Amino acid sequence: MSLFFEVVSVDEAIEVVRKIAPPPGCEDVLLKDAFHRVLAKDVHADIDIPGFDRSTVDGYAVIATETTGASEAIPTMLQCRGQVAMGSINAGNIAPGSCWYVPTGGALPAGADAVVMLEHAERIGDDVLVHRPVAPGENVISRGEDFRTDDVILERGRVLSPRDIGVAAAVGADRVSVATMPVAGIISTGNELVPVTERPGPGEVRDANSSLAGAFVTERGCHPVYFGIIRDDRAALKQAVASALERCDVVLISGGSSKDERDNTASVVAELGEVLVHGVALAPGKPTIIGTVQGKPVIGLPGHPASTCVVLTAIVDHLLAVMRGTTVSRRTARARLTQNIHSIRGREDYVRVTLKGGEATPIFGKSGLLNTLVQSEGLVRVPASREGFEVGEEVEVILW
Repeated sequence: MSLFFEVVSVDEAIEVVRKIAPPPGCEDVLLKDAFHRVLAKDVHADIDIPGFDRSTVDGYAVIATETTGASEAIPTMLQCRGQVAMGSINAGNIAPGSCWYVPTGGALPAGADAVVMLEHAERIGDDVLVHRPVAPGENVISRGEDFRTDDVILERGRVLSPRDIGVAAAVGADRVSVATMPVAGIISTGNELVPVTERPGPGEVRDANSSLAGAFVTERGCHPVYFGIIRDDRAALKQAVASALERCDVVLISGGSSKDERDNTASVVAELGEVLVHGVALAPGKPTIIGTVQGKPVIGLPGHPASTCVVLTAIVDHLLAVMRGTTVSRRTARARLTQNIHSIRGREDYVRVTLKGGEATPIFGKSGLLNTLVQSEGLVRVPASREGFEVGEEVEVILW
């Protein structure tokens, strides 16, 4: 096997993972179980929303034209015929010269076309003095103004938020069709790794990448399955990958992606399937591997957690989005740099930064250090076409 990477750009790597991403399936789930799932089919309204003309304020339902000219000095006097109860529709039409008290959300009596706010009216016995005119439709939501029957309420490809769940419930969608949840196999490799529960001995470190990668895919709406730590043994790694492929839709392998003689990931992927990319013009994260085995993506991640974070964000995020039937969505912020960021043209750099008062301060540290992950609020991406950014430049920060 070659000792040198055939490096591709980040854009090329993204294009590769998008092409090899298996399309999502579809399943129906109860609405209560649909949070953060991706809609596979549109959700339609089964009724008009609202199903009746309703008040948006506490006040008096009136015929708007009867309030024309009303003022503090010369109020319009109307007779209050009663109160509309919540959850019921007033049976009678509103008569000229009369009004009905309606609470917020209550149904308007037939014939009423506006509501006078309590603050603009004064009640004396059965009479109501209106001190301000209202226009037709004022303080009212008309039937079907929110949604009409058969309107598309939520579109296919939408990641369901708590707000979406509530709206779906309002239109009677007790079950929804969603994309199947991708299952991601997580494998860590390296003789130096020990489980999180063990105290590392000399030359050993705890396996951070399994937890990191698992949390990342969970945050992206996927289900992680952990296959533990595999020693630097080709046969053992081959067996672990084969086992993961039987149960999972994608396999993420951390460590073993460089060109050291102990780094077996590329050779195992090549033996079981095909290596499409080995090396990306990305810092940190150059030794990334992209391959396919049995029609499923297999990604080789760097061993350092900081590098793994960058590769997951820059490349794997796009793979998982296609597998879920959605697009990459990121929280970002604009900020001005407090220091120069140097880069090499032709390589895409991701620099960790802190944010305070609209300013982004780079955190420069050695690639193996963990403290920069917890100290930073996000990443600044330096495009391959740039040689960096200068102090004072406004940049986009990809928030963790």
